[in-house]
Amino acid sequence: MGRKKIRHYDSDSPLMQVPESTIRRMSMYYRLIETLVAKGVEQVSSDEIGAMQGFTSAQVRKDLSFFGSFGRRGLGYNTKDLKRQIAAILGLDHVWNVAVIGAGSIGSALVQYPEFADHGFQIRLLLDNDPGKIGRQVGSLTVKDIVRLEIEFEAAAIDVAIIAVPVKAAQIVTDRVVTTSIRGILNFAPCQIIIPPHLVMRQENMALELEVLTYFIRNKNRDSID
Repeated sequence: MGRKKIRHYDSDSPLMQVPESTIRRMSMYYRLIETLVAKGVEQVSSDEIGAMQGFTSAQVRKDLSFFGSFGRRGLGYNTKDLKRQIAAILGLDHVWNVAVIGAGSIGSALVQYPEFADHGFQIRLLLDNDPGKIGRQVGSLTVKDIVRLEIEFEAAAIDVAIIAVPVKAAQIVTDRVVTTSIRGILNFAPCQIIIPPHLVMRQENMALELEVLTYFIRNKNRDSID
């Protein structure tokens, strides 16, 4: 099976296929460059980026090449420019209005995660159907009744919905969410959900991630891993 690809488009390049692994590394590069900018570092090379992230400089240059030309040969990259360019690639130069559905442990933790706001993800709503949770304060938000989902989504101009409900409710909730004007879904429910083709969905399966982690722990140093 081939590597999963993500469709990418910007105004300066045609539609293309970008490996998901590249997108993940771009996110890592962004956080690194953001740290360097905060420390006052003005220039950085692909060798330095690779060394700090555990990749080769060739991998760094290959990842960036999917999105155009960056930096100058022999001089490296201006950190502020690179931060701005990667932010644009990842959509971090835009404010995204987010709704979390499910005010349980995961949903409540997501609402109070400070890095979301730092990167343009503004959580505007927290919804639940439990009378014991509705009206409760979680961080800066008051849990609202899911009965009003469509009305609340429209009022808050929600772009992204995070599904953090039990398995049995995941598809039911999703079927309501997709009737709104959202553009994407992040699903934390441990099951597959069906969405219309015009929407983008990511599945966050923490058990799967832990299984991948423990695989690499057990096989570390046995083989080189790409």
